[in-house]
Amino acid sequence: MSQQAFNATQQRFQEIITDAHLSPKQKSQYLALEAEASLPYMPISDAAKEALDSGVLCDMFEGHAPYKPRYVLPDYAKFLRQGSEHLELEAANNFDEALNLLTILYHHVPSVTSIPVYLGQLDDVLLPYVGDLTEAQIYQKLKLFWIMLDRTLPDAFMHVNIGPSDNIICRTILRVDAELKQIAPNLTFMYDPAVTPDSLLRQAASNICECSKPHIANYPIHANVYGDKKFGIVSCYNSLPLAGGSNTLVRMNLKEVALKSNDRVDFLNQVLPSFCKVMFDLIDERSRFLHEESNFFQGFLTTEGLIDESRFAPMFGIYGMAEAVNILVEKEGVTAQYGQDEEANQLGHRISKKLAEIVESTTVKYGLEGKALLHAQGGISLDDGVTPGVRIPYGTEPDPVSYVRATAEHHQYYTSGISDILTIDQTVKSNPEAMFNLCKGALQLGYREFTANVESNDLIRVTGYMVKLSDIAKFSEQGSRTNTTFLGAEAAKNTGILERKPRVASFEMSPSFE
Repeated sequence: MSQQAFNATQQRFQEIITDAHLSPKQKSQYLALEAEASLPYMPISDAAKEALDSGVLCDMFEGHAPYKPRYVLPDYAKFLRQGSEHLELEAANNFDEALNLLTILYHHVPSVTSIPVYLGQLDDVLLPYVGDLTEAQIYQKLKLFWIMLDRTLPDAFMHVNIGPSDNIICRTILRVDAELKQIAPNLTFMYDPAVTPDSLLRQAASNICECSKPHIANYPIHANVYGDKKFGIVSCYNSLPLAGGSNTLVRMNLKEVALKSNDRVDFLNQVLPSFCKVMFDLIDERSRFLHEESNFFQGFLTTEGLIDESRFAPMFGIYGMAEAVNILVEKEGVTAQYGQDEEANQLGHRISKKLAEIVESTTVKYGLEGKALLHAQGGISLDDGVTPGVRIPYGTEPDPVSYVRATAEHHQYYTSGISDILTIDQTVKSNPEAMFNLCKGALQLGYREFTANVESNDLIRVTGYMVKLSDIAKFSEQGSRTNTTFLGAEAAKNTGILERKPRVASFEMSPSFE
C-alpha cells in the first residue's frame, strides 16, 4: 500500500470512529469492512480487472480476499434435533428451548453482512416443539421472538420462510408481522396451489396491504430445481440450496455490455459471451480462495453437519436489462421501449434465455453439481442510471397486469432469484381481494416471486430488503439503529426508488388475467 493510500485509509478509520450517527457496533462493522478493502485483491486476470474497473462487472464489495460465503443456509431443524458440541448445547425438547437454541445459533451464522440472512423455514422447524401450547401462548412467544430479532439483529437482509402448508406457526407469524411492521426479519411465504388453501394466501396478501410483506414464492417452481424442502429464500429474494448457500455473487451490468455492442446480433453472439467468460474466471477465483485458502469450511457448521460444502454455488448475477434492450433497439433505429412494446420485451426474453444457456453449459469449480446459478440482481444503492435485474424502469411502469405480462417470461430462467416489485395504489387497502387476485395470477403466469409495495405504507421494499420511509427522512440528522437504513437512504437519493409509479389494482382482475 502506498503512503497516500495508507493515509486515506487512516482518515477513513478516523471518520468512522468519530461519526456521531453510528453506534459502537456499527462502527466496528464499518471498520471491519475497511480493513477487508485494504487487503490486496486476490490474483485475477487482466481482463477481469479491466471489466471490474470499467463497470461491466461488479464483485458486490464482498472483500478482496473472501473469508466467508456470501449467504449461508444452515439446516436449523437438524441443529434443534442434535444440539451442538461446539456450542455446548443439548437438543431442544420444547418450544422455549427451540427458540433459545435458534437465538444462540443465529449469532454464529455468517454472511456478507456479518448477520445471518437465513433464519430457517420456521414453521417446519418449530412445529415439532409446539406440544400442548395454546394459540395465545404461541402468539406471545413468537411476538417476543420477532421483537428480539429486530432489536438484536437489525438488518433487513435477514430472512424467514413460512408455508406452503396451513399451520399455527405460519398463521401466527403472519399475524405478528402485520402487527409489528418491523423492517426485520424479511419474510417469504411459500405458495403451492396443491397444498395452500386460498384462505391462507388471502391472509398473506392482506399482510402485503398492511406492511408490504411477505414476498410470496412459487414453491413448485423452486422445488423443481432443488427438491422438496431442500432450498430456502434468503436476503432479498435469493433462492439457494438448504444446508449450503452461495459462495459468491458477481454481477454483470448489461447496459455496459450493450454500449460495447453494435447491435443485438453482436451483443448475443459475441460481446455477451465474451464477458460471460471473463465473469466465470472471476467467479472461479473468488470461490477458489474461499474454499481453498480461507479455511471457512473447517468450522463447526460444517463438521457438525449443518452445512455441506458441496451445496454452495456462485450466483451469476445480471442487472440493467431494461437499459440494455433500449440501447440495442435504438442502435437498430427502432423506437420500441422495454416494458412498453412487444418487440423490446421479446428481445429481453431472448437475452435471458441466452444467459441461461451460457450458465447451464459452463462448469464452475465450486458450484451446485458443477454449475453456477443465474440471478436477476436487485441492484445496490450506488447504481446510477441502471435498473435492477430485469425490472421495468421506475416511473415508466404500466398497470400491474401489463407489468406482470411483460416480465413473467423472464422468471423461468433465473434459478437463484428474480423479483419484480409492483407498487400498488393505497386504495388496495380497502380491497385486499385485488392483491390476492394479482398475486395468484402472477404466480399462475410463472412468477417465481410476487412482491408488492403499497403506496401509503411506511414500510417499503427497496431492492428487496425493507426500510421505513420515516427512518429515511430522519437518517441524515439522527442516523439509525438499523444497519440497512443507510442503504435505503442512499438508494432513495441515487436510484430513484421513490419514483416508482403506484398503480390501481382492480377488484375485477381474475387470477388468470383473462
